Amino acid sequence: MKTILVVLDGLSNQVAQFAMGYLHAECAQGNGYYYAMTCELPSLSRPLYECILTGVTPVKSGIIHNGVSRLSQERSLFHYAREAGLTTAAAAYHWVSELYNRSPFVAARDRHTDEPSLPIQHAHFYHDDTYPDSHLFEDAESLRLRHHPDFLLIHPMNIDDAGHRHGLSSTPYRNKARMADGYLSQWMPGWLAAGYQVVVTADHGMNDDRSHGGILPEETGVPLFVFGAAFSLQPDLTPKQTELCGTLCEVLGVAHDKPVCRELLAPKREPGL
Repeated sequence: MKTILVVLDGLSNQVAQFAMGYLHAECAQGNGYYYAMTCELPSLSRPLYECILTGVTPVKSGIIHNGVSRLSQERSLFHYAREAGLTTAAAAYHWVSELYNRSPFVAARDRHTDEPSLPIQHAHFYHDDTYPDSHLFEDAESLRLRHHPDFLLIHPMNIDDAGHRHGLSSTPYRNKARMADGYLSQWMPGWLAAGYQVVVTADHGMNDDRSHGGILPEETGVPLFVFGAAFSLQPDLTPKQTELCGTLCEVLGVAHDKPVCRELLAPKREPGL
């Protein structure tokens, strides 16, 4: 099944559980389910992009801080999808390009990517943390309409940026979360109507010191929203961040060797039933 993964950078579960009105409304209608999840450590961005997309913890991947700028040595969702002949795309921060396409990132070469031979074939990458989330979602929808990707990553940054400027318990941080929820309300109904399975999560949270990286619950607690027929919508599950890659490979129907949260997936129907 075609899948969209949305990673809302820096969204603490402490805020997601009350600020994402549209996502919770879809869940209340039985179209999805919300889970609380704990991120891996350290609770930093580049290590956790790698964790989400490869299922490998930062200590094992070697991407242990944001300054590790090199191609991943692991196989990612993009690699598995490409090997299965699927189409991949991303509207994301440039560190994702450095992890899976080319490193270092060269804006004039890499910002707008259309190269079928790369793991991420079609992409719009940005490198300014203030790049508007509204534009990023429009970039993603443009990729979806033009290339019909089987796997699309959408990764906006404004929530994290507001957290670093103002802290967790601030009006700007909470309102950036609400704005992201609003953008999702604009685009997600069309994705679901087109048959996409949609997962919305975060890499890490945020603290009142305007940072993250440690083990405080507000730094490590992140949301996980799942929507679509691929998911069981069972309550009381405890999915792990390391299981997202393998679970989404299962949704995409591609071969992989990653851990999976089986309970998160709906039972497969036999042909003709």
